[in-house]
Amino acid sequence: MAARKIKFGIFFIMIASLGAGVVSYISKSPYKKALMTIHELLTENNELKQAITNLTEEDQIGYAKIIAQEVKDGKLFTTIKFVETARGDNLNTILEKEITIEGDIFYFDVLIVKFENNMVTDGKAKALYIWRRIFGEKMAPERGFVIEEPGTEPLRYKDLLEALPVEHCDLFWSNIWDLANDPNKLREYGIQAIYGDAVYYKLIKGRIYIFKIAPTGLFYLEAIPDI
Repeated sequence: MAARKIKFGIFFIMIASLGAGVVSYISKSPYKKALMTIHELLTENNELKQAITNLTEEDQIGYAKIIAQEVKDGKLFTTIKFVETARGDNLNTILEKEITIEGDIFYFDVLIVKFENNMVTDGKAKALYIWRRIFGEKMAPERGFVIEEPGTEPLRYKDLLEALPVEHCDLFWSNIWDLANDPNKLREYGIQAIYGDAVYYKLIKGRIYIFKIAPTGLFYLEAIPDI
């Protein structure tokens, strides 16, 4: 009986040690990173905060201009070239589309993410945007031309989170869309607001319309002559 108890005791110690080893391994291994929640990512990850800090205070994010206009069956149709440029390099095109609508009034629809001061390491307000779609005043917004698919990493921010593991990047972009409908979580995570903003403009041939975003989240167009 004593021998049996000794064997059981040794077996129990081995199991406990194995369990502790597994816990220790998981806590130190990349597997733990895969288990990170969006809560942990937004409240505890210093790499993410530093990445957001690197956002410029005001940025030109692309432009649009008319490349064709014609009348069909008494209706005006306008075709624009829509261009999105790289962060920090306005001469580098990362996305280009030709879009045709009825009329000449375009709506440019974006999702704005405004971060509170405590979410960035330099204490300055920062914001990023995600293109949603472009549509005309004579069409329903849901029938607009999709620019970025919800839940995916926007082309413009492809290198923003490069210091983070791939699974953390996926976690951030897939959840940021859903957080827009949860004000309590936004405050908890240091995000001031996530909201849609659709700026509309009557486009005129011979002008270039530059898209800009301010650190406050203000999204606007600036018209200049097309030389």
